[in-house]
Amino acid sequence: MSAFQLAQLNIATMKAPLDSPTMADFVGNLDRINALAEQSPGFVWRLKDEAGDATAIRPFGDEVLINMSVWRDVASLSEFAFRSAHVEIMRRRREWFERMGEAYAVLWWVPAGHHPTAAEAAERLALLQAQGPSPQAFTFRSAFPPPDAPAPAAAQSLDA
Repeated sequence: MSAFQLAQLNIATMKAPLDSPTMADFVGNLDRINALAEQSPGFVWRLKDEAGDATAIRPFGDEVLINMSVWRDVASLSEFAFRSAHVEIMRRRREWFERMGEAYAVLWWVPAGHHPTAAEAAERLALLQAQGPSPQAFTFRSAFPPPDAPAPAAAQSLDA
C-alpha cells in the first residue's frame, strides 16, 4: 500500500452565471454526482464549502469553477470519471462550459491524509501547462506512479 494518494484538479469556464437557466441542469446534478464520487471505491476527500460543493470557491476568477479531490490511486479516479454516471455529465460539458485552450486538469501525488489547497493545485496546473506531464503534474494519458512505487526491473540481456 502506497504512502501517497492521488490529488486531482480540474477547472472549467462557465458559459453563463451559475444561477442562470443555462447552468440550471448542471447545478441540478451537482449533489447527485458529488454523492456518487463520495461513495465510489477509492474516494478519499473533495474540496467543498459549507454548502457542500465548491461552486463558491473561485481562485481562478469569477467565471471559473473548480473541482478538486483526492483518491486512492489513478485507477479509482479513472473508474469514477470514465465508467460511472459521471460520464453522462461529462458528455454534456459543452452545454455549460467554454472550450479550454490549454490544460484544465492535472493529477499529482500527495502524502496520504494531505488535503491540497487551491493554491497548491494552481501551482500544479501551471507546471503542467508550462512543462507538460512530469511526476509532479500529469494527466490520465501520461500518468506517473506514486513516488514510493517500486522501480521497474531493469531489462536483462539474454546474451550468454
